[in-house]
Amino acid sequence: MVKRHIILFFILLSVLFSCTEKTEIPVIPQNNISISIDLDSIVKRGRLIAVSDFNSTNYFVYKGEPMGFHYEMLKQFTEHIGVDLEIIRENNPEKAVQLLNSGKADLLALGFTVNSSAGEAIQFTEPIYETRQMLVQRKPDNWRSMTAEVLDRHLIRNQLDLAGKTIYVQAYSSHADRIRSLAREIGDSVSIIEVPYDSEELIRNVADGIIEYTVSNENVAHVNSTFYNGIDINTPVSFPRYVVWGVRKEGSDRILDEFNRWVNGYRSSKSYAFLYAKYFKNSRSRIIVKSDYYTFMTGRISKYDELIKSASAEIGWDWRLLASLIYQESRFNPGVESRAGAYGLMQVMPGTGQRFGIDITSSTANNVKAGISYIRWLQSLYESKVADENERIKFILASYNAGQGHVLDAIRLAGKNGMDPQRWNGSVEVWIQKKAEPQYYKDPVVKSGYFKGKETVNYVSEVLERYEHYKNIIPEEPKLNLTWNSRRAYVSIDSLVFID
Repeated sequence: MVKRHIILFFILLSVLFSCTEKTEIPVIPQNNISISIDLDSIVKRGRLIAVSDFNSTNYFVYKGEPMGFHYEMLKQFTEHIGVDLEIIRENNPEKAVQLLNSGKADLLALGFTVNSSAGEAIQFTEPIYETRQMLVQRKPDNWRSMTAEVLDRHLIRNQLDLAGKTIYVQAYSSHADRIRSLAREIGDSVSIIEVPYDSEELIRNVADGIIEYTVSNENVAHVNSTFYNGIDINTPVSFPRYVVWGVRKEGSDRILDEFNRWVNGYRSSKSYAFLYAKYFKNSRSRIIVKSDYYTFMTGRISKYDELIKSASAEIGWDWRLLASLIYQESRFNPGVESRAGAYGLMQVMPGTGQRFGIDITSSTANNVKAGISYIRWLQSLYESKVADENERIKFILASYNAGQGHVLDAIRLAGKNGMDPQRWNGSVEVWIQKKAEPQYYKDPVVKSGYFKGKETVNYVSEVLERYEHYKNIIPEEPKLNLTWNSRRAYVSIDSLVFID
């Protein structure tokens, strides 16, 4: 209801202030400070920081798993250059460009078109794909009883018929640029209302009858038409255009060149064809979006969210972190049992349950209770050994996977060999992997013997990476704010999807 009221607020503003073709062209601010964070710096850092919009095609979480066309392409590119991926979620193109030009991000994975006004502030990559921009309009209520010919007469099929109409588009987007150009081409007025919502949210409001028209890229419109039967997406407002990503104007030449070489080859691969079909031609999109565990819309990760929230409060964890651990352990399957005998949501070993006097197979709640008891014990173990709370989490996660004995061995090896025993990345994680080598697992400071630690290093990394995705998609509780400037009125809900 909050979103509906905000859209109605914008409609009221459009009537009061008559926003027509005279709407000022938004200018995406440029950063005059020269920042050079190129490929060598990114590789040295070990992490590419990308900005992606989040919606039902590009970046989302479904049944606990991060997914999306942009997400998977970014993962494959970062694997190509040998670094990890960090994603900042941002649907507002203006804010995304500011993140890039302030040095907080390296790459913009947003759907710019090559003639977008954003090109004044950033460099565009080689094309990611091509698409047309389509008018999205609501069909008449009785459209099912109409013939195709009759339905066409009720809908806009000629771009000239947009004269005098009001179209809602995302502020600072290439869709706004295109409708302004179209108004000039047809030589008549088109009212353009720019709002801080992306095209997918605006499509939803067309489907709900809140607004009459919006514009979307064809592939996104096609996906949305599979679950909003009452919208029409068959009227193009542009010729086919290339969709591109972006990097900084200066100090990004090498990352741009490397990405361009990679994407030009990748676009001709079977892997790309499969990925494009997966997100833009997949009949399962409707099932995903209608699911209770399509986190983007529902804020839910699993059917056990309430249990996880209650349990996480007992150990002072963010519930999204515990959810990520549980996904890693069991994919939220309460009946799964490992070959080693670990059981349930939290894959607790029978001996661990007995240690805390809990039957881990008696109920899902008891299984989680046993897992939480073990984590609480690990917290007390590492409280005096690892001072930094964020670092301590990594040691606890490692111990949950490997057992505390192997992690304590790695701590002792790190200290003995002149490395920081209180830092996981680049220190203790190195030594837990060296426990697979005889000269180290036979060292006198090692108490638990041989261990192949690569799996544990990956475990910690994957749990924390997924946690970041959960935080991206499920932000903290929103707060409603109203701000005003001479050009636009904005209603904002902090940290809520689609709200500026």
